[in-house]
Amino acid sequence: MKIEKDIYVEFHYALVEGGEVRDGSRSSDEPLSYIHGHNMLVPGLEQALEGRVEGDHFQVEVPPALGYGERDEELFEVVEREAFADLPGLKKGMLVNLEDGEGEPQLGRVVELDNREVKIDLNHPFASQTLMFDVEVLNVRKPTEAEVAELG
Repeated sequence: MKIEKDIYVEFHYALVEGGEVRDGSRSSDEPLSYIHGHNMLVPGLEQALEGRVEGDHFQVEVPPALGYGERDEELFEVVEREAFADLPGLKKGMLVNLEDGEGEPQLGRVVELDNREVKIDLNHPFASQTLMFDVEVLNVRKPTEAEVAELG
């Protein structure tokens, strides 16, 4: 069975930079699963999976436009330092969880801080980067009713 819209897929991936794995699923032994064609992955990776079959192992280079996009120099937020009172050891470079205006979780990176305020970069850590994925397709099948229901 080929990967196409509305097909359930499980795969392992490694995001490789300079020969080093920066992110991936193999270390946890838990493959990533999704239903194809519902924008659940970065577009370039989903496009590369289209038409593949169980057992395929491949590498794909994904440019920023088809990955996490370009950096937006306006995607910063300044937060009162006291909002991080329960986070001892807050320092530049740390990743922190915030909520957006709708209460959805957002990941940000501390770029500046002083005794009063913390400046958070809300760009995705991989924004503006060309991504090299190493992918192994493990399972390709029709989704269950429960899996389809999870799509909402």
